[in-house]
Amino acid sequence: MVSAARIRVILRRVPILALAITVLTVGISGAFYTPAVAQEEESRGWSLRDLLFPRRSERIYPPPPEIQRAKPPKPKARKPRATPRPPAEPATPVVQKAADARTVLVVGDFIASGLAEGLDAAFAENAGVKIVVRSNGSSGLVREDVYNWPAQIKSLIETEKPAAVIVMLGSNDRQQMRVDDVREQPRSENWNKEYERRTDALGKAIASTKVPYLWVGMPPFRVAKMTTDMLAFNDIYRSAAESHGGEFVDIWDGFVDENGAFVISGPDINGQAVRLRTDDGINVSKAGKRKLAFYAEKPLLKILGLSAPGSVTTAAAPAGAPVEAPVPAAAPIEVDRTVPMLLSDPALDGGSELLGAAPSKKADKPGEKLAVERKASDASPGRADDFSWPPKVQPATAAAGSDKTTAINP
Repeated sequence: MVSAARIRVILRRVPILALAITVLTVGISGAFYTPAVAQEEESRGWSLRDLLFPRRSERIYPPPPEIQRAKPPKPKARKPRATPRPPAEPATPVVQKAADARTVLVVGDFIASGLAEGLDAAFAENAGVKIVVRSNGSSGLVREDVYNWPAQIKSLIETEKPAAVIVMLGSNDRQQMRVDDVREQPRSENWNKEYERRTDALGKAIASTKVPYLWVGMPPFRVAKMTTDMLAFNDIYRSAAESHGGEFVDIWDGFVDENGAFVISGPDINGQAVRLRTDDGINVSKAGKRKLAFYAEKPLLKILGLSAPGSVTTAAAPAGAPVEAPVPAAAPIEVDRTVPMLLSDPALDGGSELLGAAPSKKADKPGEKLAVERKASDASPGRADDFSWPPKVQPATAAAGSDKTTAINP
């Protein structure tokens, strides 16, 4: 137990300890509190409870003006920059087709429709040629229940009466084929035999109409297996077309790179890099359609008797048309040309022999004497090569009556 004397000593020292604690607390409060908070605490007074449980001000005071930081100005909203757009393609003038315009019939699947659009743009300025497309986007040679091309092509030709026919199909033919109530897998032996038979039947049907035709091959596709199948199909199309008087148009190189791989973008008909295919790797873009037509233009122009898509046909004139007299050939234009002259021409020095020929018997000119006899002519008086001493003086009479200075005196 604590004695009474010990308790009295502790009580005497409490005021001194409390005073020290008070001074320490005030100093710490002055260091950490803002002036406004310190003034509020002084007005409320201090108690021993504040030492153990300091009170917190319920009001949040803003920092004094001298330590307030200016807020940075908000950045001005910038106008979005205009994205440069590629220059618009010049609109191709469309010429009204003549009533007796010659028809080019395009048949096939959805790729053939793109070919027809490209040909329509190519012959837009030619009033004597019109492109007629009779394609079926889902058709081919496999699904005869969808559309039977060998059976329908004759009626289409009789209806349209075209001057030329263009065939392009095969994109939808990578599927099973029913042969004698059996579903054959694509590219199997029986499948290939039946496909060749149907392709041959289509070529024979077109040839029977006596209308010249082109068979445009298929392009590559993004899927490697599809590309391999298209290569095999093109060999079949080429054989069928050439066997029945048609012409096969190979477009493969226009849609692959230098290594023979499929490309989305490539050069257009003007050599500019453009997008040729769509994202699916199957369909053809607008520039690609024009490139398809570019490959078919040359053989088509040959059939139509044209020199260019916009030129007038040079085919036989209709019956009863007056025959114009042939235009006489223009007279040749005579051009006066200066004969070439060489500074080393022997004729300039009076000779007619080339270097190395036998020297003339008599050297009578200064140049000949120097070259043959190695004798230089006498220098004229006062000339730079006159080294005589005393110097020779030219006669006064000769100098007075002469308006010219001669370089060499004979």
